[in-house]
Amino acid sequence: MKKTFFIFLFIHLLGFNKPPQETNISPTAIGEVASAHPLATQAGLAILKQGGNAFDAAIAVASTLNVVEPGMSGLGGYGTILIYSKDENRIRYLNSSGRFPVATNSDLMREPTPNFMSNRVGPKSISTPGNLNAWKAMHSEYGRLPWGSLFEAAIMNAEKGFVVSSSLAFGISRSFEDFSPYTRSFYGSNDAPLKEGDTLIQKDLANTFRIIQSEGVNSFYRGAIAKQIDEQMQQVGSFLALEDLQNNQAEWWDPLKMEYRNYEVYTAGLPSNAFAAFVNLGIMRELDPKSLKHNSTRYLHFLAEMTKESYKARLAYSFDPEIKEAPLDSLLSKEILNELASNLSDSASTFIPPYSPESKNTTHFVVIDRWGNIVSATQTLGNVFGSGIMVEGIGIWMNNSMAYSTFEPKGNPMDAFPGRHKLSGDCPVIIMKDGKPWAALGSPGGHTITQNVPQIIFNLIDFEMDMQTAIEAPKIAFVEPDIISGDPWHEKSVRDSLTLLGHKLMPRRIGNAHGIKLLYDSTGQISGYDVGVDRRVNDW
Repeated sequence: MKKTFFIFLFIHLLGFNKPPQETNISPTAIGEVASAHPLATQAGLAILKQGGNAFDAAIAVASTLNVVEPGMSGLGGYGTILIYSKDENRIRYLNSSGRFPVATNSDLMREPTPNFMSNRVGPKSISTPGNLNAWKAMHSEYGRLPWGSLFEAAIMNAEKGFVVSSSLAFGISRSFEDFSPYTRSFYGSNDAPLKEGDTLIQKDLANTFRIIQSEGVNSFYRGAIAKQIDEQMQQVGSFLALEDLQNNQAEWWDPLKMEYRNYEVYTAGLPSNAFAAFVNLGIMRELDPKSLKHNSTRYLHFLAEMTKESYKARLAYSFDPEIKEAPLDSLLSKEILNELASNLSDSASTFIPPYSPESKNTTHFVVIDRWGNIVSATQTLGNVFGSGIMVEGIGIWMNNSMAYSTFEPKGNPMDAFPGRHKLSGDCPVIIMKDGKPWAALGSPGGHTITQNVPQIIFNLIDFEMDMQTAIEAPKIAFVEPDIISGDPWHEKSVRDSLTLLGHKLMPRRIGNAHGIKLLYDSTGQISGYDVGVDRRVNDW
């Protein structure tokens, strides 16, 4: 794993990601999908055409993404799902981030342990994968089509292969040296990494999905697949064991809600730490963004300063709710948020928290069906190709979830505790207006997620942008320890003025978000969808 951090940096600069899909604003009879790869979008639309609903289609999208953007998410990963059920008129939060293994020893991720930094990203960073159990939980409660019918696209694309994009080729080439001989056997040809235009065939992964298709999730968490995972985890020195897989379960939790200018914004509640995004929303609610003017020096300055406040809150209140109750009602009260808004500094303030990584190596997708059901899901492996450990014979990459913990000081709320919930930073969003779904969106980006998502919401609501414009508009993000990263498309005069205010700027693209806004006719029926994807993926 010696190249992990260099790969991490290059991914930020070059965007290890997917070819952009075409978007438009048009009515459809079946629903709409916004995902990070055209083949995954096609898989979801195919399920919708067969009469499936958003929950069925989401499983087809997620499983296909495992195949076609293998470094980003999959069966060995974790995530956060927000759903809207039309029949129940209800928004729910489904946690697939799971728990840390019961044998976790986070002291091995701290000094003076030799190789403590490599332990944070390698085999010892692997946490219990929860995505598959979440897919099953969603299907059990809301699915329409048979479970086995939802994996055809994933199996086909894994079995027959698909064309490697330039960005995937880049990711493979940067990681190839660290791949095992097993992984190299199909991610390479003649012991050289696959190139753009080559075909990636993953027969073992196809077979794994066939087993899940016919035998269900028990095969993965208790059966033959689980035993293969357990055996390899022991071989590589991971904390993950069969007991952790057997104990894993998807959990339904209540979402968070915030009123923002006559809209109701929902995101994941604890044990996710998406609440940090609501600190940004609540502070901006006390300001007048239109008078500040979009992406002006003063607007971006206040964004930077409020994000530092949200980060303080994240580090202070990200508790596992089974262990300690976080005072989110107080934190997100109008009184506290108004005080925070009033105290924003007129120049760059200093806030140097313990370092934690950021990453675009995640995926977000949104599915809306003809009835108005919605799935807004963020799923990940952590770093690109996760821990760099692929389980031989089943073809899945295992996550490095613990890399996104905060290890200093020991015992802080974001540390990795044995058997406790993984406190995910994902921020899927569903927005309601006048009692109806209005939009759904989300973004990858590690700790930049809860900064990118609020800016998209401000663009949609305060500046009345369409979804594509809202997503592609330049953003900024606070980067630990004391840097403000920003899309290089910000005007030079604005960047220079921010520097004069004391901000340390670093050019970097923020995002790869996806979202859909619902359009209604005069009778209140869904008439179309305003779809947005980040098309800047390969601009670097």
